[in-house]
Amino acid sequence: MIQARTNHCGLRDLSLLLTLLFSLTPGASPLLAQDAPQGPMAPPPDHHVVRIGNEPEPPAPPSLPEPEIIRRFSQKEDEYLAMRTHFTYKKTIRIEEFGPDGRPSGEYVLVTQPARAADGKFYEQVVQRPESTLQHFYLRSEDLDGLQRIPAFPLTTAQLANYNLKYLGKEQVDEVNCYIFQVKPKILERQKAHFDGVVWVDSQYVEVVKTYGQWMTDLGPMRVIPQFPFSLFETYRENVQGKYWFPDYSRSDDTLDLKGQQIPVRIVIKWTDFKPLPAAPQVAAPAATPPAPASP
Repeated sequence: MIQARTNHCGLRDLSLLLTLLFSLTPGASPLLAQDAPQGPMAPPPDHHVVRIGNEPEPPAPPSLPEPEIIRRFSQKEDEYLAMRTHFTYKKTIRIEEFGPDGRPSGEYVLVTQPARAADGKFYEQVVQRPESTLQHFYLRSEDLDGLQRIPAFPLTTAQLANYNLKYLGKEQVDEVNCYIFQVKPKILERQKAHFDGVVWVDSQYVEVVKTYGQWMTDLGPMRVIPQFPFSLFETYRENVQGKYWFPDYSRSDDTLDLKGQQIPVRIVIKWTDFKPLPAAPQVAAPAATPPAPASP
């Protein structure tokens, strides 16, 4: 009897304790039968999942048809190629080698300008050639003749048939909005090198303002200086007289393996002081010889 009462009191005390604890829980109220949810539960909201593929978004189309852009800038290349022969300029070629600390350890500098020979043909006249301080190489001005074989304007109308051009998108170059085209040669030849790279075309005036690439033969990239690995050049152009975009800065960086020693090297070519060429002197025709008087 005592045991039964004790159990009954314990159950009652436990019930009171649970009721007290529940009433102290903030915002809680006893769960009654009428509080049970009525009917089926609402389904969770539908979440739209967007899956991102591995392929990048295709570039936005240019404002002009691609063939029209190519036609226009190739015609400009024709014009600039012809007009550049009517200008003189100073060309500075600087080749540097770097030490283990990343600082220049020697350089070779050659400054030339176009000059007219007696027969009227142009050639590169050396106007400055400081003593070379290169530590690992010996260069003569003749060793740089390969630079003359690099066309300043690779995509003239006469050359377009040799290439496949692919539109890549848009980009700014020195605050100039540009179209970007990839250029690939259709065939590679042994005796003639073709440009393989990228060109940036001013989207407003439709003219090439920058190029990056190399000149290829069927043997691989052409080295413009045999002793050096330079092949990839980044070239910027300058607007001359508000009309013509001529190359004014070109650079290539590479590393030369010399008997197991890795030597960083750089070439920078600058064209400055563009000026119209003076007119060629006119050779006066010899005076006509007066006829001899008739014999009496």
